[in-house]
Amino acid sequence: MIAQSPIILTLENVSKTYAPGTLPAVNQVSLQLQEGDLLGLLGPSGCGKTTLLRLIAGFEEPDQGWVEIGGTVVAGQGEWLPPEKRGVGMVFQDYALFPHLTVADNIAFGLRQGKQMSRSVGRRVGEVLHLVGLEGLAQRYPYQLSGGQQQRVALARALAPRPALVLLDEPLSNLDVQVRLRLRQELRMILKAAHTAAVFVTHDQEEALSISDWVGVMQQGHLEQLGTPEGVYLEPSSRFVAEFVTQANFLPAQRGPGGWETELGVFELPETREESGEIMVRQEDLILQPDEGGNGVICDRQFLGREHCYSLKTTTGQQLMARATQQKPLDIGTKVQISVIPQSLRLFPQDLPNRAAS
Repeated sequence: MIAQSPIILTLENVSKTYAPGTLPAVNQVSLQLQEGDLLGLLGPSGCGKTTLLRLIAGFEEPDQGWVEIGGTVVAGQGEWLPPEKRGVGMVFQDYALFPHLTVADNIAFGLRQGKQMSRSVGRRVGEVLHLVGLEGLAQRYPYQLSGGQQQRVALARALAPRPALVLLDEPLSNLDVQVRLRLRQELRMILKAAHTAAVFVTHDQEEALSISDWVGVMQQGHLEQLGTPEGVYLEPSSRFVAEFVTQANFLPAQRGPGGWETELGVFELPETREESGEIMVRQEDLILQPDEGGNGVICDRQFLGREHCYSLKTTTGQQLMARATQQKPLDIGTKVQISVIPQSLRLFPQDLPNRAAS
């Protein structure tokens, strides 16, 4: 039997409201995070993910519930520890590096006991510089570094005190696309090498799915779903998660004698009491074949490198999106027969769009 890693972070029914009479920014969120695991908090602007990060860090105090870090209650149950005593590292969106300090001095800032850098502090600075791949840059200043290098300095500073938990607020959002794509994998490798649990906030679905061990999807202060990246993507618990994370299509469907009837075909789905609903179809599960008598037409096409993304209109006027890897792209205006790979379809009740899938 594999030994379970220690629990580093526990949230129990944590809520936060900023003004009387307004909806909670965070509403009864509960979760646990084990040592060395990475949790991505994903959701649209205003969903509460940054507020939740600030509650963990100690920049905000919960109205109810409690926060426990490394076995110690740091907020709630009559306890309160300020941010500097929680043993948590923080990486901000704008890096927050001191421009007048060198890379080494920035990293050592929270480790020093006096003005001079001790031998042990210098050794630790060297260790984290090696960890983040910035050896040889210790004496440079932030303005002499690229955006990606500055982000790694900020991460090194957060890791230097050996925290049990690191919090990252939109850590890659200020970087160019190519740098962001490269650095997100490096970020995961660095945190895994440090064996440090981490919670990071993002609104980028691909970023959350690629970096995280666990993904928490938030909407209007609620933790809508918490699971593995594969679980959240393949088995969304609500229409909101399906729409936000997978960017799926939704086909109106009615129960018929042979199954669930849609304009793209009739499908068998698990038994449910519903008589109507919407069937979730992922973009990659649509198959397109040129056909003058088909049920759709290509309205637009985007080349994404490894695949094409097609905007489609069905004969009833419904807009659909499809991703395909055909070597020969289909031209705009081409009439196509749209068919569906049926294995991963899910039904959501039409009258209550945020109810769980059937």
